[in-house]
Amino acid sequence: MLELLKYDFFQNALISTLLIGISCGLVGTYIVAKRMVFISGGITHASFGGLGLSYYLGLSPMLGATAFSILSALGILFLSDSKKLKEDSLIGIFWSAGMAIGILFIYLTPGYAPNLMSYLFGNILTVTREQIILSVVLCLGIILFFARFYRPLFYIAFDKEYSRTHHVHVNRIDIAITLIIALCIVLSLKLAGIILVISYLTIPQAIAGIFYKNFKQQLLASALVSTAGSITGLFLSAFLNIPTGATIVICFLLFFLISWLINKIRKQKNNHPFNCKIKLVYKSLDPAGAFFMNF
Repeated sequence: MLELLKYDFFQNALISTLLIGISCGLVGTYIVAKRMVFISGGITHASFGGLGLSYYLGLSPMLGATAFSILSALGILFLSDSKKLKEDSLIGIFWSAGMAIGILFIYLTPGYAPNLMSYLFGNILTVTREQIILSVVLCLGIILFFARFYRPLFYIAFDKEYSRTHHVHVNRIDIAITLIIALCIVLSLKLAGIILVISYLTIPQAIAGIFYKNFKQQLLASALVSTAGSITGLFLSAFLNIPTGATIVICFLLFFLISWLINKIRKQKNNHPFNCKIKLVYKSLDPAGAFFMNF
C-alpha cells in the first residue's frame, strides 16, 4: 500500500486530505458549538447552483461554487439577523434554490451533460497542485484566525448576546467566520462531495464531544480525529478500490461507534456498585479528601 506514495496524484491526495482534515476539524467545532450544522448544509447544497452556472458559461466549476457558497452564507447571516425571516426558512430557501439553479443550467448546457459525480460524492484523486496551494493558505489562515480570536469565538459560539455586552466585535467576527466556513466547504467538495461534506463538519466534533467538554480540547481533538479518519479512509479506499469520500465517512462513523461504546463502558464501570461503595467508604474516612475528589 505504501507503494502508492510514489505517485504524484496520491501524494496530492494525501496532502489535501491532511489539510482539509485540520481545517474542517477546527471550523466544524465552532459550527457544532454554535448549532450551525444545517446552515453549513444549506451553504453546501447552494454551491451546486454555482457549479451548474459555471458549466453553462464555460467557467471553472470551483469559481462558481465559491461565489454561490459565499453569497448564500452571507445571505443567510444578514437576513436572519434582520429578524424578518426565520433562519431555518432561509436555509431551506437557499438550499433548494441552489440545487434547482444547478440542475436547470446543467440541463441547458449544450452538448453532453457534464459528469458531476466528483462534485456530488467527491474524488480526492483528481485534486491539483493549485487546489493544494489554496488548501495550505486556507488551513494556515484558519489556524491563525482561531489562535488570534479564540476567546471572542468561544463567547460568540455559546452566547452571542453576552459577547455584545462585553464589547466583542460580533458582526465582524460573524462575517469572517462565515466566509471561512464557505471557503472550507468549497475546498472540501473534491474530498467528500456536496452530499457527504457535512459529515466532515459534524462527526469528528461529535467524537471529540464524547471525551472532552473544554472548547479548546474539542478543537484539538476534532482536528486530530478528522485528520486520522481522512487518512485512514484514503488508504483504505485505495486498497479496496472504492470511493474515497464515502470510505472516509464510514471511517468517521466507525470511530464514533467505538468512541460511544468506550464512553458507555467507562460510565458503567464508574457507576458499578463496588466502585460506589469504595467512594462512600473513602468519604466516611476522609471527608476533606472526598471534597477534593469532586474537582
